[in-house]
Order: sequence, then structure tokens, then C-alpha cells
Amino acid sequence: MSKAKTTFYCRNCGSESSKWVGRCPACGEWNTYIEEPVEKKSAQPAVYEVAERARPQKLSEISAVNYQRINTHNDELNRVLGGGLVPGSLVLLGGEPGIGKSTLALQVALQLKSRRVMYVSGEESLQQIKLRAERIGGKDEECLFLNETSLENILVYCKELKPALLFIDSIQTISTQGIDSSAGSVSQIRECTAALLKFAKATHTSIFLIGHITKDGILAGPKILEHIVDAVLQFEGDHNHVYRILRSLKNRFGSTSELGIFEMRGNGLREVSNPSEMLITTNDEGLSGISIGATIDGIRPFLIEVQALVSSAVYGTPQRSCTGFDSRRLNMLLAVLEKRAGFKLSAKDVFLNIAGGLKVDDPAIDLSVIAAIMSSNIDTSVHHLYCFSGEVGLSGEIRPVSRIEQRIQEAQKLGFSKIFVASANRKGIDLSGSTIQVAFVSKVEQLFKALFGKN
Repeated sequence: MSKAKTTFYCRNCGSESSKWVGRCPACGEWNTYIEEPVEKKSAQPAVYEVAERARPQKLSEISAVNYQRINTHNDELNRVLGGGLVPGSLVLLGGEPGIGKSTLALQVALQLKSRRVMYVSGEESLQQIKLRAERIGGKDEECLFLNETSLENILVYCKELKPALLFIDSIQTISTQGIDSSAGSVSQIRECTAALLKFAKATHTSIFLIGHITKDGILAGPKILEHIVDAVLQFEGDHNHVYRILRSLKNRFGSTSELGIFEMRGNGLREVSNPSEMLITTNDEGLSGISIGATIDGIRPFLIEVQALVSSAVYGTPQRSCTGFDSRRLNMLLAVLEKRAGFKLSAKDVFLNIAGGLKVDDPAIDLSVIAAIMSSNIDTSVHHLYCFSGEVGLSGEIRPVSRIEQRIQEAQKLGFSKIFVASANRKGIDLSGSTIQVAFVSKVEQLFKALFGKN
């Protein structure tokens, strides 16, 4: 018996090699090559092939068809997709296990009552899907469910039933007979996705693919998978918190700057239309070490609560701990406070937390972090109707941030009376019609004096 032929694929970019190599020559990643059997050609023609051969056309000969987007009846998902789902598009939804990918897909499938929807599950049985549907309160007799892992059988049912929207949960469980390897391998994922793309474009069927991610936080399978699909959505969150963030990493039909926010509940995912109200707790008691920062993620502004605790070091080495914020940036801000504002923090423990389990990398949150640390250090509260937006430089100056007007409007909408911003943001800013007081500060020591009235 002859030995089966094998080849090597890069898990990161899909590059092929006849032998194993330590570093991929295409993408430069180390130890990403895996061995897989050589693909065998299927004797039967695929059901997704287009019967009519395409011919070259001039730009003037191409008919411009303006497809009406499909309303998913989920405002947060519509926002991330750019206004709705484009017919014939292939969307990849990725995220960690248990983050809510299948729940979101099932909710959308059950809400589209005006169109025929097919939900294909290769991981859960139909009884498990029914239990989940009853838990989230979804009832739709037009939605069809199928427990299948064979790509050929799935496409046969799609050709027969002609659904407007198809959900595949997940792409790692689907396999085709044309590839002699197990489901979830690089070649299987690549070929199945390419076949589904041809089917989507030929029949104008919108397809949602649910994908797993690796331990490094990237989508499992070859990198070429992200190039094949029309949109890549990343579902992020922390299992210890209820909030989930849906980001667009790639979108051929819209902006990648939008994001959607959901709240995980016992009956499914709830849309959070105004995340600022959810992320800010009522601080009427005058607690020290709490400040509100105006940040922007994508193109969406919202306010978050920054919590700081400064105390005397119990052990020999002072501790520096961050949750949701860059620890190296915290060390920089502490050095600025000690050098420029005279705070003696070298012998004190400093703990910082971003409320709600969010991770923030917007430099505009620096001013809020500084205010929270100063408040905790002197044990004096910041006024609960004050918020902050500005970047702090190494010399102690407050640097301007982008789209300051949107941040001011968000603070005004939530009833804040005063917002502290950089003095350099004064130029070109339109404050006509604003009821909120805008305080311009240029240095850290100036902020300290404005907040606590001390030199």
C-alpha cells in the first residue's frame, strides 16, 4: 500500500510548502506549519457552481444594482454591519467559547420573521437549540434548523429551500468530501468557505459563519479565511462581566469604526443603546478615588467610570495593579504626578480599575486617571457631575484629543455640569448651544488646583 501524500500549510496565512519549515517565508511567523494530506478531487460536480460562464465586460456595460439591506431587527448589529446585511454577503463572526456567538446568531435568526432563514448547527443537537430558543423567548415557524456537518448536504438543502439567510455554527465543524482531511483543518476550512462564498454570490444568499478563535485571540484557521469573507466581526467580553462588545475588523460594505454593545442576561443578549448610563454608577455619597472620563471607541463616544485606590505600601515593594488600563501607561502617569505635581507616590500602592470590565486604550482617559489618583491620595472626592477628557504628556502638560465636540455633547446629554479638556482644544471648537461648562486646563498642577483648590 502506497503512503498517502502530505503537504504542509501555514496556519497563519495558508502558505503551502512541500516540507516543514520553522519560519513561514510568506508571513514571517514561527512554528505555524502543520502537516495535512494532499487534497483529492471530487468526481461529482459541486452544487454551487454557476452554470453560466462569465465574460469580460466594460464598466459602462455593468448594470448597477442597488440591493436593499436586510434589517436584522438588531440595532447594534445593524450599526456594526453598516446599516444592515447586504444580500449575497459572507460574514464571519468570531469570539471566545461561551462569549455569546451562538446566542446572538440564534436571536437574529428568530427575529427575521419576514424572510426564510436556515440555521445549520454542527456542534449542538436540534434539542439543545430548541432549549436555547425557549430560554431566549424566540418563536418563529419560518426559521428552519438543520444538524449537519457535510457541506454537500447543506448546499443541497439550500438549493431546495432557497433561504434568504443562512447561519453556519461553526465553520470548523463543516467538511467537504472533496478534501481528504478531518474537519477543522486548514484545507477543509479554506475550501468550505470558498464554496460557501461562490454559493452566496450566485444565489444572493446572505451567510453568517461562526468561527472559533485561538489562544492568541485570533480567528482559528488560515489567515486567508479573513480575506475570503466580506466582513469579519469580533465578539469580545469578559466572562466575569455582563457586557459584550461587537467590533468590525473588516467590512466591504461599511465602516470598521463602529461597534455594538450588548448585555448578557439569562434570557439572551440585550442591546445597550446608551452604554454611558450603564457604565456610570451613582456617586452621590462623595466617594474619593472616582472620576468620569469621556472616551471614544470607533466612532461612538461614551463615558466610563475610573476607580483608583492609593494607600501606604504594606510590603517592601509598592504594588501597581491595573484592570482595563495599560500598566506601563499608569507608571508613566504616576511619574508625571510625582515630578510635576509633587505627589509622593513612590512608597504607596496604586490600584486602578475601569468599571464595567472594559479595556480602554484611548489616551483621552489620562486626565480622568490623574484625577482619580489625586482624589484617592488626598482622600477628597471629585464632584460627581465633573468629567474629564485629555491626554497627559511627560512634561505634565494636558494635550488635546480628537473629536472633542462629540465627547462634550455626550457629557452634556448625561447631565454633567462641567468637563475638563486641554487648553489647546479651545481653537476651532464650537460651543454654541452647549449648556455644559467647559474648563480648559494646560497642566496637571492647574487641574489639581481647579478640583481641590490647593496649590
